[in-house]
Amino acid sequence: MKLSTGTLLALTMFMEYFIWGSWYATMNLYMETNLNSTGLQIGAAYSALAIATMISPFIVGMIADRFFAAQKIMGVLHLAGAVLLYLATKVTDNTLFYWVILGYSILYMPTIALSNSIAFHQMSDPGKQFPWIRVFGTIGWIVAGIVIARTGLEATSSIFIIAAGVSVALGLFSFVLPDTPPTGGTGGSAAKALGTEAFVLFRDRPYLIFFIAAILVCIPLSFYYGFAATFLGESGLAPVADKMILGQVSEAIFIIAIPFLFYRIGVKNMLLLGMTAWILRYICFAYGDGGEGQWLLYAGIILHGICYDFFFVTGYMYTEKKAGEKIKSAAQGLFTFATYGLGMFIGTWFSGYITGRFATGDTHQWQQIWMVPAYIALAVLLYFILFFREKKQIEQVS
Repeated sequence: MKLSTGTLLALTMFMEYFIWGSWYATMNLYMETNLNSTGLQIGAAYSALAIATMISPFIVGMIADRFFAAQKIMGVLHLAGAVLLYLATKVTDNTLFYWVILGYSILYMPTIALSNSIAFHQMSDPGKQFPWIRVFGTIGWIVAGIVIARTGLEATSSIFIIAAGVSVALGLFSFVLPDTPPTGGTGGSAAKALGTEAFVLFRDRPYLIFFIAAILVCIPLSFYYGFAATFLGESGLAPVADKMILGQVSEAIFIIAIPFLFYRIGVKNMLLLGMTAWILRYICFAYGDGGEGQWLLYAGIILHGICYDFFFVTGYMYTEKKAGEKIKSAAQGLFTFATYGLGMFIGTWFSGYITGRFATGDTHQWQQIWMVPAYIALAVLLYFILFFREKKQIEQVS
């Protein structure tokens, strides 16, 4: 891969995740401040991305893969998405705001798969080259958090304006990216993206146990994405956006260790460490505060790297090992659909309900709130310990 091509792809990843990081982490603060939203309404708004995750394979599989070059449809989606991001700033009704965010999410989520496809198409050795390109996405999210926090915009409509501006830039930039032509398939692409071919994996008991655990772990994950910013702000850590990016820094650091640990300590221990980190994170949040217990809040944020990488990134690797070359794409599609789609949909609504249940006016009973995902993570951990039995040498499902 040429240096010029790598530079284009790195800029693409940077803008792709800068857009997401600009509004997603502090949308709850914006909704509380400007829309007087309840916990359930905030949870519903965050569920939009989960719904979009379940819909996006149809857009990529049935349209992009068959009829249009990936870079062109990505450009159109980002330009259209910029319009909806701007429209979100003009909405004052929670119901209408939800539909705008849902519409935008349906446009945005396919661009993640499209940006990955464009990158892979240009690489001679994706296994070695892609991580170095993808890390610029994490950097983009981090920079977005710093910009939003340092400018004091995290609870204002400017988070959507900034995201819209970069979305326009990436939309136009997409048309000069290297050509990634459609595959020209005649059908079935969406089904493959949803992972129907990978249902054979459920015949393997260890993978089925893991798959169920992965869906359930998304419930604690939803609490963090949906309400950590509100919690940190009420605890006195405002501005919160630049504090929360410590989680992405942690994620970038720990992801480097995964290839080494995966083979040294085994997949089960990796997953157990990830689930244990979820419990510790929410205990830190439950008992931390903006005073002497501030270190617990920072610990909870920094644990994000272990929470996410050791479970979800390891989960993708485990899924690929189980599936093998023939159905690995379908298996990854199935895992994504189940976690970021179904699991996050359940989690966002449930976390919204629980947060609203323990809210009084503008204040929340955070200790009670955070112990709920802690107990859920503990239950998933015990379930996993009792039932997951994988051989040290992972056997591919035939």
